[in-house]
Amino acid sequence: MASLTHLDAQGQARMVDVSAKAETTRTAVAGARVVMRPETLAAIRAGDAPKGDVLGTARVAGILAAKKTHELIPLCHPLLLTHVAVDFDYVEDGIEIRATVRCQGQTGVEMEALTAATVAALTIYDMAKALEKTMRIENVRLLRKEGGKSGLFLAAEEVA
Repeated sequence: MASLTHLDAQGQARMVDVSAKAETTRTAVAGARVVMRPETLAAIRAGDAPKGDVLGTARVAGILAAKKTHELIPLCHPLLLTHVAVDFDYVEDGIEIRATVRCQGQTGVEMEALTAATVAALTIYDMAKALEKTMRIENVRLLRKEGGKSGLFLAAEEVA
């Protein structure tokens, strides 16, 4: 089993050296869900949340979060992202979030996609908490990853 941390000669955590890796197009898609009551969902859909445009604000927050992932997650490389999109689907019990991140680089963008989806979910909660404090953020997960040595990864729900 591979080590979960990378340690230097003194046993200290360090960033992974990616200098020998090939520069390829790297793409990752992550998802999350915010579960809420039907009346909260209806208010968001109608644009009646007290703080304003919930999904527009969550989209911008997710994009900004992807760009700042290296500042939030220790040992992540700063990346020059070439594409970030945060999309939403209304589902019966809430809002499904899908964040897509792409770069041309030597390391993957999974953490950036996961951060975008998570911060978008947190922003939905913040924007709508006056309507409902019992909302839940669930099912944060990597859906798809491509590029690099390990190639294509698809979560089971993406294969179906």
